[in-house]
This record gives sequence, structure tokens and C-alpha cells, in this order.
Amino acid sequence: MIFNLNKWYKEKQDGEILLSYKGDISSDLITDVLEIIESKLEEKDINSKIRKKVYNTLVECLQNIYHHLDELPFNDETLFNGRFALFLVTKVNEEYRISVGNFIKSEKKQILTDRLNQINSLTREELKSLYKLILNNHDFSEKGGGGLGMIDIAKKTGSKLEYNFYEHKNDYLFYSLSINIS
Repeated sequence: MIFNLNKWYKEKQDGEILLSYKGDISSDLITDVLEIIESKLEEKDINSKIRKKVYNTLVECLQNIYHHLDELPFNDETLFNGRFALFLVTKVNEEYRISVGNFIKSEKKQILTDRLNQINSLTREELKSLYKLILNNHDFSEKGGGGLGMIDIAKKTGSKLEYNFYEHKNDYLFYSLSINIS
């Protein structure tokens, strides 16, 4: 069964929507989105520590999408072509939730699953140690990060990284990641 992107997107729109986007992603878009969310967060009377966590987590998520998504090589009437991604920032009760999604090649699933499971299994102190170890060993990928962004998110938010992979077509999966911030 082919993954229903619109259904996933609608399910993530629970609570108060602060930001919602579905389409092509570019560095200019990321800059604009970050300005918008910063402004919206400042308008709300929320703790500056929480505001900073939401903003910094969104920065990391958008950078990960931008640097690691796989462009869709096929034409699909329900999707944009190319560098397609979506993301939402919502508030449910006193908790903020960042949900992001993009398409990746199926071959990346196991490596990503192993990495996310490793991060989720570590304590905050262990995350700090791993972060320093990667920085000190210069253990970076060809795209630059070495997984530091995901480690940083888990470390700073204290939340587990909720992720899923959904079968799409032509050896592509839809990868989704959600982070709760309280």
C-alpha cells in the first residue's frame, strides 16, 4: 500500500498550529521559516528557555532535511517533485511538537534506524559524551554532521526521537521525525 502523505500531514495538525509547510525546500525558505517561527514564539508569552529549545530544535530539523533528503526522481500528482519536505510546529496543552518528514532512499533505512535507536538508548550524560567524542574525532560524514544534530536535539530537549518509515514507491520511503518539547 502506498503511503498517504496527506493523511499523515493532517494527523500531525493536532493542537494549535504555529507553523505548517509542505513543498520544495531551499536555503532561502529555511531562513524565512526561522524568522517566522522566531517572531511567533516571541509573540507568545512563553518561557525563554522553552522558546529557545523550540527554535534550536527546528533549526536542526530543517538543516537535516535540507542536507539529507533524497530528491524524488519521479512525477507524482500528489507530491511536489524534487526537494520535497514538510514540517509542522504545534502546541498541544503545554507541550510543543516539531514534526518533519521527507523522502529517502530505502537503502538508508537501516543506518538511520540504528543511529536513532542508539541516540534514544543513551542518557543525557552519555549523549554529551558521544557529542564530544564525535567532535574530537572529527567523525563527520561527507555532508558534514556525523549525526551531531540528532544528538544535540535529544540532549537539549531530553526527549526521545519519535520516528517512522513508510513505504512509498520506486525504492523510496517517507521518513518522519517528531520531537516533543516541554
